[in-house]
Parts: sequence; structure tokens; C-alpha cells
Amino acid sequence: MLFLRVCYRQMGSRGGGTTDTPFLRNYRLGKTLGHGAFGKVKVAEHLLTGHNVAIKILNRQKMRNLGMEEKLRREIRICRLFVHPHVIRLYEVIETPTDIYVVMEYGKSGELFDYIMEKRRLQEDEARHIFQQIVAGVEYCHRNRVVHRDLKPENVLLDARGNVKIADFGLSNIMRDGHFLKTSCGSPNYAAPEVVSGKLYAGPEVDVWGCGVILYALLCGKLPFEDENIPNLFKKIQRGIYTLPSHLSPGARDLIPRMLIVDPMMRTTIADIRQHQWFKIHLPRYLAVPPPDSMQLLKKLDEEILQQVIRMGFDRDQLLESLQKRMQDDATVAYYLLYDNHSLASGSYLGAEFQESMDGYSPGSLPNLDRQLSAENGTSQAASLRHSFSKEKKWLVGLQSPANPREIMNQVLGTLHELNVRWKKVGHYNMKCLWCQCHGLDHLKSMASNHVNNYQFISNATSMSTHLQPQTALKFEMQLYKTQNDRYLLDLQRISGPQFLFLDFCAVFIMQLKAPQ
Repeated sequence: MLFLRVCYRQMGSRGGGTTDTPFLRNYRLGKTLGHGAFGKVKVAEHLLTGHNVAIKILNRQKMRNLGMEEKLRREIRICRLFVHPHVIRLYEVIETPTDIYVVMEYGKSGELFDYIMEKRRLQEDEARHIFQQIVAGVEYCHRNRVVHRDLKPENVLLDARGNVKIADFGLSNIMRDGHFLKTSCGSPNYAAPEVVSGKLYAGPEVDVWGCGVILYALLCGKLPFEDENIPNLFKKIQRGIYTLPSHLSPGARDLIPRMLIVDPMMRTTIADIRQHQWFKIHLPRYLAVPPPDSMQLLKKLDEEILQQVIRMGFDRDQLLESLQKRMQDDATVAYYLLYDNHSLASGSYLGAEFQESMDGYSPGSLPNLDRQLSAENGTSQAASLRHSFSKEKKWLVGLQSPANPREIMNQVLGTLHELNVRWKKVGHYNMKCLWCQCHGLDHLKSMASNHVNNYQFISNATSMSTHLQPQTALKFEMQLYKTQNDRYLLDLQRISGPQFLFLDFCAVFIMQLKAPQ
């Protein structure tokens, strides 16, 4: 039975200065972040972009002696696939006769483990926020048929904004239909009962157990299974012996035991966790839908970032060819570093293309759409969608269209302009809008005068809101999602302002909106 501690744990500074090597001509090495069995991890500056990265420097002979070189290559192959805001990004691998340099995303704020130790235990809202990001990253790995097998706070890094980056895929493996895994690996305190018992396992259920241990640690500041004697520790894990502190909320007390069920067949799943009421509280909108396929996402290129790389002296045609073929060279590394840091700076961990590429919904994970209007299916579609989505006390309106997203946004912006709406761009397909009722409700009624028959369904709402002040401001957010069957959903969500006025405005907006050809 093999148990491995994290090899490349981030720690405080253990050295400083810079080191130059001809193999790392594009990087300026900085302080050492940590040491492992095969080498060390250093922070480095990418000279072309000025952004920081983490570089694992691994000694080939040490890895060869321990039979770990093939496992490293498997980890590299796996990490090359990943493009997700909460999974660590691999930028390039540089091999020399003596060492292997793995250039990865830099978790500036260090390990989640150290953060928990510093805070003792996290408040529930903060713990849930971190846990939501971990679950989203794990779900993404599973969708790409990868099981991590070593989930623990030491392998979860935090970036400059405190967002999760799941790291260290050294013990991960590919899941294949009809094939079970049997390697007993990971860290003893976080290992699932079937792993410490040497039984066969499929994979995802092991990561769910790890997520349960992490959530316990976040909320309690300690581990559920602890014992200095390893055999005794294994007995506790195999029997599921742990206690829940009294300070936990009812929701957390319900969710944790579902993840820490000894029988893997009875253990909850990632999909079930997503549906749990405790998990869905304050769930960020970008995490409420499944991520797009990695290969499809990588095909979408950002023209602004392309121009920045070209200005560095790279040929455009060569850059495009390298990006399309997923080649590793100086130009593509610069592109991805700029792209990731641009997304971080703009406050959108996914970037606009991630939002555009949404290819389906996770049932019950999106906010309730109180009015879902479909040009083709009418009210029956609306009733079906209202039934399938979870209920929240928010007013939302949505429209579906099969048109091109750029055509949709052109029509939307034109209509917003006609309605005297001011907007601020958050992403390519995401805006925050402000409409001031400076002309009173008569302004809305006059715009709807040519649509009297269609307007009847909101007449009651209008009459109920006539007492509002003439200078009432309405703030709302607009987001375009891609759904199944190559359709696009335009989602409007009220941020502030009277609810009935919001419905009045949405009704007029829908009637004014010209359907794209």
C-alpha cells in the first residue's frame, strides 16, 4: 500500500535572488516556494509578458530511480487538457538531460491548508464559496475522465484573488468505461475507505470523499479522521467514525455525512452535491452551468490578446497555426499567460469565451426564471422550464433564439439604445444595465402602444406600479448563454429597483426586440 505526501508543497520563502539558465531564457527565477522528493518549486517571471509562474524543477535521475518519470508524463498529459478557472494551468514543459522544468500557473496566495491553519476555521459563507469552486473543478476533471485521487487542502492553491486552483495531479488517472482502479494512493487522513481497504473503485466516489474531508476541514479547522497510529486511523476511516461539531449549520450537518458514507455505492455524487440546498446558496452564476469542452474552448481565440503577442515580434500566421495545433512554443505560452491574466484582471475567471461556450444546463442549478418566453414553444415551454429550475425570490426574464450570438447582441444593444438604457460591459456577452424612469410609466406605455394585444398580459402589473416615483432607477444584469441544440438564452436579472417595474420594462423590451433573421 503506497501513500505519498505532496511533493511540491508551497511554503514561505526558502531562498531568494534570481537564477539564470540557458534552458529558461524566457524566465527570471525567483525565490524557492518549496522542496519535494525530486526537486523544488520556484516562482519565476515570464520576461515577455511580465507575469509570474511557478516552475517545478525535477531531477530526472531521482525520478528514474524511484520509477516516477512515467507518472510525471501522465500528469503532464492530463494537465495539458485542462482549461478551467479552478484547475491549475500547465503552460509548458522544458526538458534537459538532467532536469524537467514544468511551467505552471502561480498560486500567489499559497495553499488552502495554510489558509485554514491561519483562520482556525472559516465562516460558513467563505467555506461554501471555496467549496463551490473545488466541486466545480473536480466536476470538470471527471467530465474529462480524470480522477484526482489526492484531494486535500495541501493540493488546493489560492490565486491572488483567493480563488481555488486544484493542483498536483501526480496521483491522478484516466477513467475508462468498465475498468476499475485499484492503486491505494493519496494521503492517509484523506483516503476513502475503499482505498485504504485495497478494494477496486471507479474513481469519482474517491474524489467525493476527499471533497467531504476538505469541507469538514474548512468548517471545523481540523480533520474528521485523525490518529497518530496508522492502523487505528484506517479503522476509523473504514468504520466512518468521526464527530460533527455543534456549531455547524443544519445544511452543513446534512451534506458532510452524505459525502463521508463508508459504502461508496451509497455515497452522494458530485451531481447530488450540486443539488443540495446548502451548496446552492449564493452559487456564482458562472458555476451554475457546466463548463464547455476543453478542445472547443481552446479553438476560440481572443483577437486583442493575439495582437499583443504579435506586437512582441511573433508572426501572426505561425501563431495561429501553433494555437490551432496545440503546439508549445514561445508565442503560445505568451498568449495563454496574457489570456489567463487578462481574465483575472477583468474579474471574470472564465473569460467571455467560457460564457459563450456553455453547452447545457445542470438541472436545478440555474436561478428560477419566473418568465421564460420561447418564440417557438410558447407558454408550454415556459411552464416546463419553471418547473425544472429551482425557486428563488428573484424576478428573471429570458428569451431564446437560434441566431448567431453577435447578431443577437447587435439587436439587443440597438433595443437598449431605443429604450434609453445605459450599460456597462462586463464581458463580451455580459452587461450590467441602468434604466431611469425619467419619463414615467407613460414612456413605457407609449412604446407599447403598437402592441396593445400583446401588452394586455402586463396591464395589472402596470396599474400596481403607477404610484412609483418618476425618477425610479432600475438596475439589471443581462447575460447571453449557449444552451442545447445551438440555441442562445438571453437572461435578464433584476439587481435593484421595483419588481413590477422590472416586469413592465422586460415586457416592453421583449416587444421592441426585433427577432434576428
